[in-house]
Amino acid sequence: MPGFMEIVLATGNGGKIAELTERLAPLGVRVLRPDEVGGLPQVIEDQDSFEGNAAKKAASGARASGHWCLADDSGLCVDALGGAPGVHSARFAGEAADPAANNARLVAELEGLPPERRGAHFTCVLALADPANPLAPTLFSGRASGRILDAPRGDGGFGYDPLFLFTEPGHPQTGYTFAELSRGEKAAVSHRGRALIQLAEHLARWTRS
Repeated sequence: MPGFMEIVLATGNGGKIAELTERLAPLGVRVLRPDEVGGLPQVIEDQDSFEGNAAKKAASGARASGHWCLADDSGLCVDALGGAPGVHSARFAGEAADPAANNARLVAELEGLPPERRGAHFTCVLALADPANPLAPTLFSGRASGRILDAPRGDGGFGYDPLFLFTEPGHPQTGYTFAELSRGEKAAVSHRGRALIQLAEHLARWTRS
């Protein structure tokens, strides 16, 4: 476990940093932001899968920092759009787009569609890279299913959270958007939360070895 005591996160997204830090801290992991290791190189996310982009970012961060590096690639896949925006979720409305612009484009793309045709899911892939072998990261993935609303609801979360209504049965979060949930409520069922459960189990096995 000592090699995992410090993990640098290969992201500048404040929401992701807060969520990952909160989940990893109880495991005895000290989470480092990129600026705490002198910054990380910019990585072009040009892969055609979440796995490819996450692995590329983790490998780059591990090589540059000399630390174990955790990267994530995640996005929204909408059934009616053939799985788009997918790996282009952060730039759905253009390279310089912000979340508000991305959400506005999504609402416009689905205008007029009934609820039963608005199915979607979030996917998250986490990649954990060893600086001694950065090109062979360990991958963890999670998925959360729901549908897209025609107007935002809730003030929390980030990205597409205000438009994503969680619909999986059997959970108290069902029927709420991710933006209407507390951070803890969201983490219990979200795509990133589910990937983090797998990561936590992986780290726990190291503590027992």
